[in-house]
Amino acid sequence: MSFDFIKHIETDNLAPLSIENKENYYFDLRHIEDNMTGRVDAFIANAFIQEAVQLIINAIALFEQGYFDASFYSLRQSLELSTVMVYLIDNNEDVRKEELKKWKSQSKFPMYQQMLKLLEQNATVFFDIKLKLGSYFDELDKIKQKLNKYVHKQGFSTFYVSRNRWGNQNKDMKLFVAEFEVYLERCIGAIAIFRLAIDPLPILLNDENIYSRTGDFITDGYSDKFIEKYIGTKYMDLYKKTEVYQDSYNSIISEESKNKFVLNVVKNQFIDKENIKEILKQKHLLSRNDLIAVLLCKFSKEIAKVYCISGLHWYFSTTKTKKKRSSYHSRDFENFEKSEQNYNLKYDEVFISTLKLNDECYFIEHNEKFTENEIKELKEQKHLLH
Repeated sequence: MSFDFIKHIETDNLAPLSIENKENYYFDLRHIEDNMTGRVDAFIANAFIQEAVQLIINAIALFEQGYFDASFYSLRQSLELSTVMVYLIDNNEDVRKEELKKWKSQSKFPMYQQMLKLLEQNATVFFDIKLKLGSYFDELDKIKQKLNKYVHKQGFSTFYVSRNRWGNQNKDMKLFVAEFEVYLERCIGAIAIFRLAIDPLPILLNDENIYSRTGDFITDGYSDKFIEKYIGTKYMDLYKKTEVYQDSYNSIISEESKNKFVLNVVKNQFIDKENIKEILKQKHLLSRNDLIAVLLCKFSKEIAKVYCISGLHWYFSTTKTKKKRSSYHSRDFENFEKSEQNYNLKYDEVFISTLKLNDECYFIEHNEKFTENEIKELKEQKHLLH
């Protein structure tokens, strides 16, 4: 095989490394994405969260390939982007609009420390968090300073030729990986903390008493394991003293707690047919679609699923569907709704029946055909569902 000069030049000073816990980090980053905000006025924050997560993924990939300074730069970017997110959201409406305009047009925009100072001056939610969690942000600032040493190439240990070429290839690689993982975990934790300046749901939903009193959110809640590893229970206790957390907690805790069967309907769109009575005891806590899905599942043991909102939203039950194909197309439901036949429409191995209530079409997936008596009863049941 001939000597590959180009490959030699491009890789001579690189020392590829391995992150053993890479998969776990990726799952934890997905956990952050599962805790995006549902705040309508702050929905843009979700794009920043996703981008910060991507920067962390890039950092891991670059570090393993040997591009360690680019990796540290990507970690630092995740911190700066998280700060920009909070700066653009956690300000009064006039400031928010003006600064967002500057950011989008790529005109003059405040640097990292300037943003922190302006957030402090405007007495924002983030400033209250920073005040309560003072030592956390002191530690985070130290991490950023260490990342800067690599980014700005200060010291021979930040040089490729020094670290990988001057006889040091295997000298301190384990320590170097361990150092990187410290920075990595702090940056993951920072994204999680900055996310809490948007709203406190990821922590509120970690509390069973709060979880049972809430509806279905795009936010899942940080797990105990995630909090302990990336934030620390000490800092979570301090966060719970912030005004934004206390106000939200007090507002939600006054609501009625849902039983576990109702929670399954509301949170997971799962209907336990053996406990319909328990669900209906709290029917006032169900949405209209929730309640109709429950009543339809109660109607027949053959009903496996109920779809609504043109098939985009669905409920499943303890009746397992006989339909083998899990995928479907929105056109399927368009055709069902337009069909002159409302009952027992063939759908692969199962059947679909449609029921229109208050301008909403419900698609009932059942394993066996409805009998004439069942169809008649369902038509009568239709009036009871209004």
